[in-house]
Amino acid sequence: MEMIEPTEEHRWLQKFVGDWTMESRMPGPDGKDEVFQGRETVKAVGPYWVQCLGTGEMPGGGEATMVLTLGYNVRTKRFVGTWMGSMMTELWVYDITREASGNVLTMAVEGPNMSGDGTALYRDVIELKGNDLRTLTSHVQGPDGNWTPFMMATYTRTGT
Repeated sequence: MEMIEPTEEHRWLQKFVGDWTMESRMPGPDGKDEVFQGRETVKAVGPYWVQCLGTGEMPGGGEATMVLTLGYNVRTKRFVGTWMGSMMTELWVYDITREASGNVLTMAVEGPNMSGDGTALYRDVIELKGNDLRTLTSHVQGPDGNWTPFMMATYTRTGT
């Protein structure tokens, strides 16, 4: 197989590499935000991929491990990614677009409905807000077609 020269998109993904702390917020049962802490280490997997390995507190207690992979497929000219977490059996396979600003990835996926019945459409948005700060906002599409945010996380770089 011929080695493909890394593209601008591959080089852009390297901005994620490093160690990060994470604070996430989710609405609690009483309507007030619950705050959870975590950490993440992002490593390059060759020149084309990054792997984000995170651990963090879970609603209801305990700790979870999450793995996000991000890459760019030169054949389809699309960003690609997967996500899995220790709290579920589902593997999330994202269809990803990068906005014209160059700093926002919008990751679309269908997954299990939070009600436990059927599936729902989800949209996770990662925004790079500088070299050492990024956000992740997760949305779910309701039956009316509107998108509702249900989780926001802020990642702060602690090292490279």
